Amino acid sequence: MSGKYRKNRGTGKKIGILIVVLISLFCIIFFSARGRFQAPVLNQAVSVIVTPFQSAISWVGSQLNYVTSNIWEIVTVHQQNKMLRNEVEQLRIQNLHASEYDAENQRLRALLGYKQSATQFDLVAARVIGRESATWSSVIEINRGTRDGVDVDMAVVTDKGLVGHIIEAGPTSSKVELILDPRSSVGTLVQRADSRVAGIVEGDMNNPTMPRMVNIPKTADVDEGDIIVTSGFGGVYPKGLMVGTVSEMRNDEGGLLKIAILEPAVDFQRLEDVMVITASREAPPAPLKTPPQTPGTETDPAAQAAAAQAAAEGSDDSSSDTAADASADSSSTAAGEGTAQ
Repeated sequence: MSGKYRKNRGTGKKIGILIVVLISLFCIIFFSARGRFQAPVLNQAVSVIVTPFQSAISWVGSQLNYVTSNIWEIVTVHQQNKMLRNEVEQLRIQNLHASEYDAENQRLRALLGYKQSATQFDLVAARVIGRESATWSSVIEINRGTRDGVDVDMAVVTDKGLVGHIIEAGPTSSKVELILDPRSSVGTLVQRADSRVAGIVEGDMNNPTMPRMVNIPKTADVDEGDIIVTSGFGGVYPKGLMVGTVSEMRNDEGGLLKIAILEPAVDFQRLEDVMVITASREAPPAPLKTPPQTPGTETDPAAQAAAAQAAAEGSDDSSSDTAADASADSSSTAAGEGTAQ
């Protein structure tokens, strides 16, 4: 019991001594700061005692100030970074919109230029609003219908060339069968002046992105790179519309005819805006002329009969003229004899 008491008593003395020392230090620092100590020795002693504490306090204060300033700078940088990210995102969205507007502007300018140059057509601009899922590359839907003057069997084009024709027209929308559809049939011919070979362009089920020109005679003058345009026959497609370019020539299964694989003029994968030809002031295509026959080869019975009839009519006219001349001569002779009498 006495040992424990002594231990507690010793601890109490240490605490008391520490309190006295701290109070003394506080008083020394306080009076030194107020200039109460005039003795140099005492001032030096106070300075020696106080300086470490002042340095420690100053270091702690500077560290706290450094940490506080760094924390504030980090918060500021984080806020600025967040603002910059928001601005970058807004600029990115604006750039996307600007790019989309620019692409749309270019498409519409191209269509407008075509409309101004193709004065022989009445054109209605339309936008692609859908594609049939069963025949994605064969039928599209546009946002123009009978209220806009659009009707069935009207040709649909872009500034690049032929798209297809209207197969179904509603009041505000219509369906277009593309030239890629296997059911499509377009009368065409080779644009080259020294060829002008005619054929039919239709879709290919085995190659849905490349139409083909069929019914080409094996000896016909059609080469890779030839431009294919509409012939104008059939009443659906006006003459001269660009269809595509020959990319490959093949023989058909029978070997009697040739097939031309075409690179279409229109990029159907990126088709967004089109124009419907609602009226055409173009003259219908002239009928095919029969080549002149070489003399000595006229073996057509109908032609021979027509020639014989023309010869007979000419002979009758000559006989009539001869009879009239003879009658006039006899009348003149009779009149002369009467006068002489």
